[in-house]
Amino acid sequence: MLSFNVIERESVEWREIVEKSETYDFHHTSYYHKIDNEYISKLLVFSKGEDFIALPVVIRDIPDSEFFDITSVYGYAGPIYRMQDNTKEELTAFFKLRFPQYCLQNKIVSVFSRLHTLVDQKFILGGLGELVDLNRTVSIDLTVSPEDQRKEYRKSLKSELNQLRRKNITIEAAEEPADIDRFIEIYYETMDRVKATPNYYFSKQYFYDFLATEEFNSTLLVAKFEDEVIAGAIFTYTDKIMQYHLAGTTEAFIRETPMKLIIDEARLLANELGLVHLHLGGGVAGHDDDSLFRFKSGFSKNFKQFSVWKYIVDEGQYHQLIDSKNINQSSNFFPLYRV
Repeated sequence: MLSFNVIERESVEWREIVEKSETYDFHHTSYYHKIDNEYISKLLVFSKGEDFIALPVVIRDIPDSEFFDITSVYGYAGPIYRMQDNTKEELTAFFKLRFPQYCLQNKIVSVFSRLHTLVDQKFILGGLGELVDLNRTVSIDLTVSPEDQRKEYRKSLKSELNQLRRKNITIEAAEEPADIDRFIEIYYETMDRVKATPNYYFSKQYFYDFLATEEFNSTLLVAKFEDEVIAGAIFTYTDKIMQYHLAGTTEAFIRETPMKLIIDEARLLANELGLVHLHLGGGVAGHDDDSLFRFKSGFSKNFKQFSVWKYIVDEGQYHQLIDSKNINQSSNFFPLYRV
């Protein structure tokens, strides 16, 4: 029997459903939807027996109106699922019928979601709105041997890793508060250097809470030179995916790029854990031709397509909201009434 349920982010059911999914990431967890999020988050579950499609959403009120819209957490989100071949078509059709009904019943005008490059999601969403391909991301395939993974490295990268090791730069998991605090300082320093927007300046408590949550695994790997932390990166991992999350390098060691050594060590850890993917993400602001993307692509040419989902549920109300403001309708921003 087909059923639809709305799970609140405080419910233990959210975690139980996510962990039953075929593939999921920390971006799908209730914890990530709680931390540093001022809006209401829910998990919409479309199920038949033990099979399901689950869509985590962030619901925002639209200023100066009685209406709402849906967005996703920052990162790689979209639907997750567990389906057999004999329920796939029926569940997908049920989602495409019931989800728009839920939106209209709750005065939700539009939907925007960043999708996950490692989860097949387009077959679920196709036909509802528009799927837009943006930049590429970089992923290391952990199903091949560590030696074959290294063969994919850019030739210059292999030489640079050897040089870093000869300089006695070492990598370790940060466990002492002093090392974690130093990493946070370096992260802020890095955000200052790249002129990051305010939403990248997480509180100190954010880092400690993130590393302590039990909803997913994470580790902070730091590079040290003469026992001083000079760079670091947080890596999360679920049952299949290790994700490169927040990172920073101190100004004094930018030229040495110790982050290369950190990622190489993270890859070895991911292999030991029996994971399938080490996802490094893409470039800055969605570009795949910038220095950050070139840096990451030195580790792998296993590129993945990053896409977003744009869906206008209530066309009439959407255009009324736009008409109520003096908005340039040639803009690609979505939803347009939030320009």
